Amino acid sequence: MRAPPSSTEAPGLGHLVTAVALLWLAGTGLRMTILAVPPVIPMIRDDLALSATEVGILTGIPSVLFALAAIPGSLLIARFGALTTLLVGLLATAAGSALRGVSPDIWLLYGATVVTGFGVAVMQPSLPPLVRAWLPDRIGFGTAVYANGLLVGEVAAVAITLPVMVPLAGGWRGSFLAWAVPCVAIALLIAVMAPRRRADATMVVSNRKWWPDWKSGLLWRIGIMFGTVNAMYFTTNAFIPEVLTRTGRPDLISLTLTVLNVGQIPASLILLAVAGRLVRKVWPYVACGLVSFVALLGLMFGSPAVIVISSIVIGFCDATVLILIFALPPILARPDDVHRLAAGMFTISYSCAVITPILSGLAWDLSGEPLAAFVPILIGALLLAALAPSVTGIRHHSEAEGS
Repeated sequence: MRAPPSSTEAPGLGHLVTAVALLWLAGTGLRMTILAVPPVIPMIRDDLALSATEVGILTGIPSVLFALAAIPGSLLIARFGALTTLLVGLLATAAGSALRGVSPDIWLLYGATVVTGFGVAVMQPSLPPLVRAWLPDRIGFGTAVYANGLLVGEVAAVAITLPVMVPLAGGWRGSFLAWAVPCVAIALLIAVMAPRRRADATMVVSNRKWWPDWKSGLLWRIGIMFGTVNAMYFTTNAFIPEVLTRTGRPDLISLTLTVLNVGQIPASLILLAVAGRLVRKVWPYVACGLVSFVALLGLMFGSPAVIVISSIVIGFCDATVLILIFALPPILARPDDVHRLAAGMFTISYSCAVITPILSGLAWDLSGEPLAAFVPILIGALLLAALAPSVTGIRHHSEAEGS
């Protein structure tokens, strides 16, 4: 999908390569420090004598920050520009990760995790305007690039924290300090190498608006659509271990969680080639919603092989919709409003990601049936398919205000 032509000259190959490399690196910085925590939770729990509730709070803080701090990120972008906000986010994420490594008790660990989550939360709305500024005629491709970086960062953090980072750094504290280093390095590279073009989103514009337009029907539709896949991702990761244990299949937990997350990578690679052509089409969203619905049923009622295959499909569909929706704000919004639409979208979507696992737990408790935990995300899959036509029919955010 091509955005309106830029007022600047078409960038050359060097600009393209630099922009792609920096967007990919920025994407990895979105999740590395967040996903470095789950592998070492047992160590943290033992060292700090944490209760299950305290562990739950620790792991839930980032999602809450993603929802609450997206709008402050929009304010930072309006005041200082998207590039500066991205750098602030990376450095805050690094600082929070390092502080986690030296936290003597759970309260300081909570505080450090808040700093880390805040850094990621303000970074997220900065990337859509940077994609539009750096790659104005390749928005779908640019979005797929940083989304691929995000997914690779997730997998890398989960895969190498225990076997590599913990032994080399001397424990879970050292691993958090080690994960801060790539964020600082990425921030320095972006600060030095970021493309500078006139009248783009990296610059400060006086009187730029920052508060999302909560009356916009477009904002709510995009936010809820994004929220359905965020909720599906967080809820399946949270409940698969317990559901499989309660249904007599604990041997499938590790494999199911692994393929659920690794299944996202092929989608991001495919969308590098086709995201621009699919982002405004109705059928990818409808197809992913309906296929996810069927795959969730397979996860709930299938044989071991069907459970594993269904998890791969869920991961693939989640990543597909995530990347396509990431691309919508820079395509649908005016240049000065991309950060507002993106911040509102992240606020709504991560609120869904926080609320839905709670609803899933309630469904399980009230019914006494473990599989009931997946009912809220089954509804979400259908909601995604139902909302798709109304969103892709809108040509421009300004035309949609008040709809």
